[in-house]
Amino acid sequence: MKNIILNSITGVAILILTLATAQSAQIKTQAKHAIMVEGATGAVLFEQDADVAMPPSSMSKLMTIYLTFERLRDGNILLDDEFVVSDDIWRKWRLQGSTMFLKAGQKVTVRDLLMGVIVQSGNDACAVLAEGMAGSEEVFVEWSNEKAQELGMKDSHFANVNGWPDEAHYMSARDLAILSQRLVTEFPDYYPMFKEKKFTFNDISQNNRNPLLYNMSSADGLKTGHTEGGGYGLAASAVQNGRRLVLVLNGLKSNRARAREAERLLNYGFRNFSVYALFKAGDIVDTANVWLGMNGKVPLVIEEDVILSLNRQDRRKMKVKIVYTGPIPAPIAKGQPIATLEISAKDMKPVTLPLVAGADISKLGGVSRLKAAFNYLLMGSAGSE
Repeated sequence: MKNIILNSITGVAILILTLATAQSAQIKTQAKHAIMVEGATGAVLFEQDADVAMPPSSMSKLMTIYLTFERLRDGNILLDDEFVVSDDIWRKWRLQGSTMFLKAGQKVTVRDLLMGVIVQSGNDACAVLAEGMAGSEEVFVEWSNEKAQELGMKDSHFANVNGWPDEAHYMSARDLAILSQRLVTEFPDYYPMFKEKKFTFNDISQNNRNPLLYNMSSADGLKTGHTEGGGYGLAASAVQNGRRLVLVLNGLKSNRARAREAERLLNYGFRNFSVYALFKAGDIVDTANVWLGMNGKVPLVIEEDVILSLNRQDRRKMKVKIVYTGPIPAPIAKGQPIATLEISAKDMKPVTLPLVAGADISKLGGVSRLKAAFNYLLMGSAGSE
């Protein structure tokens, strides 16, 4: 068994295929539920009761937005398409909670309805989008639950399209973070809507309820929420120096506490954690000794980019090992798994990745085999020079 500790690690990765968890117990929050995720790696930097089902209030409108963005991207609908405000929707939502102040019989574009959901948090706008795309709110709710399962949102169930209080309507902070990240990464053409601070419709102007848009220049989304039972919540995202963090909070006692906690936690994440690019897919990490091969060494290649999110203090104690049983007998086929890369650090779940042969190594024959075996016994050489 051969263990090699790598002392210097370089490389810049573009595609991120490995996920690591970097936890920190050095910060606490007043929120009942919280999670902060590194956008590039999916690493969880901080969490508190993140898998507990909770009333998501208007943050669950992110699913209505996701399904709308998805149909826009796929060409099933257009931003300029118009949906009619039915009498039923107008009667049901004109006086319940936040509203876009739609009028019965009015034709409204998908673009305006989206702005009504994102900026004004309109319950009526969500219902019109759902009915316009699915034919009814009930069918749209089915779509929402199917999409939640598809996205791996294990602790969510939708009973309506706008987050109106219902015992059967719940989400976890982790699921909201999953949904938020997918909105950021999958819909670059539409995601900028979340940064709009004001929207005017039917001569009524309303401001975006996201406090971070006014307090943090790096914030660019996503959605607030509030109910008596669930408290004040926020699904937020911010970018500093090209690095994105996603934060979900819920169960706070006031709008002021929500704003303060969100800004404080995001600043903590940007200040105390960093993203480290270790290897790029195709990099030769090291070489391994070969037994009775035409070449005495074979390159060890990593097949995926390796990017980790770590506390800056923990980075100094990170260990990277190459493990294989050697010398490796020839013949060896290019792409054949022959070693493993092991990465460990404090408060991080260890990562193990395969290393493959970077070249074909044919087997020695006849006299050459005898000579190589003799040299190995005599001098420890693993193959020919």
